[in-house]
Amino acid sequence: MKNDFQPVVGLDFQFRTNPIPSLDFDGIFYCRVLEIVPFKKLSYSWKSGPGGGEITLDSVVVWKLQPTDKGTDLFLEHSGFAKKENLSFYNGLADGWVKNIQKMMNHLNAE
Repeated sequence: MKNDFQPVVGLDFQFRTNPIPSLDFDGIFYCRVLEIVPFKKLSYSWKSGPGGGEITLDSVVVWKLQPTDKGTDLFLEHSGFAKKENLSFYNGLADGWVKNIQKMMNHLNAE
């Protein structure tokens, strides 16, 4: 997704994609870098809504890397889907995360 991310704790940034009216989603994920541990962890807030400043999803994404004997394990946690109305968004994002992680694995394995 198009974005203006920079690895700076406290930085506000956005991911942009196509709006999805059926999910009350304006196409913008409003994020803030929460934590960076170089080569180990990245976490950021992940908020979205129908537009006009209204936020209906307030979640957090955490990426962790852990060295192993065979390389590196990647862990992804996306939490904060506490509201019933976030279930459809959760299902869509879960599918999207799986597909994108698979793309990353294919890219890394091709080299």
